Amino acid sequence: MSQIDNPFQNSPVMPEMFHGTKTIQFRCHKGIACFNACCKSIDITLTPYDILRLKRRLGISSTEFLEHFTFPFEMEKDGIAGVKLKPVENGSACQFMTDGGCSVYEDRPSACRYYPVALLSMRRQDEYVDKDAYALVVEEHCLGHKEDRYLTIDEYRTEQGLDEYDKFSRGWRQLILKKKSSGPTIGKPSKRSLQFFFMTCYDVDRFRDFVASDAFKSLYDIPGNDLDKLLSDDVELMQFGFRFLRQVLFGEEMGIAMRTDVAEERRRKVMDNRMRLERDAAEFHSQTAAEDY
Repeated sequence: MSQIDNPFQNSPVMPEMFHGTKTIQFRCHKGIACFNACCKSIDITLTPYDILRLKRRLGISSTEFLEHFTFPFEMEKDGIAGVKLKPVENGSACQFMTDGGCSVYEDRPSACRYYPVALLSMRRQDEYVDKDAYALVVEEHCLGHKEDRYLTIDEYRTEQGLDEYDKFSRGWRQLILKKKSSGPTIGKPSKRSLQFFFMTCYDVDRFRDFVASDAFKSLYDIPGNDLDKLLSDDVELMQFGFRFLRQVLFGEEMGIAMRTDVAEERRRKVMDNRMRLERDAAEFHSQTAAEDY
């Protein structure tokens, strides 16, 4: 069975899946009658790399960007959260829309770059590598499909600068797919785990503070030069965060070494706690049996 990350699950659009070699007919430009129509009613899910690019563009921290320009949503009930772009107050239009088009066009989100193509990531439950497929969405308001211009989906992706966006978002997509495909086998995440996932994926500046903390450095053995690179490069830190989540939340070995003495102390405490629980359970059972007798 395959797990598909389908952005149109709640939409009347029923996309057909294509490969990148599929030829499409499409062009969007300022002279087209429907220009800006798609920006007047938005439902845009942001990737971590989208947030990184936009917060840089605006010259604010990721924490400030999340607070003023986004809202969280559940990707699955009681599960990990995603982030959507917040529309204008009391409206549905994008905050970055102007009469002349997008005011952050060079750093626009990947969902905007892809339109009217949709990326569908999927992975079989017995596979470890996700695969990409694509869908074409034709909405009544969009006249771009009637333009006399033909190109493949791969050519369109390159034109829209999506190779870079997909490269830096792949780790996050793999996390989402892993959680959805694993389902109950990894158990229900705690509230603290969900909060940690949100911070690590979407709030890179707060995650930097965490990695720079004495508590983190006392537990994880990261060489000084590598740590300096993480703390000075948003993209490197974001990619590290994806690996870190796979290690701490899903138990995968991602090469992030714990300090031997600390790791041994944690293991000992886990064992001591387990033995205490077993002893308490045995005493409770003995006491109950004696009372019944």
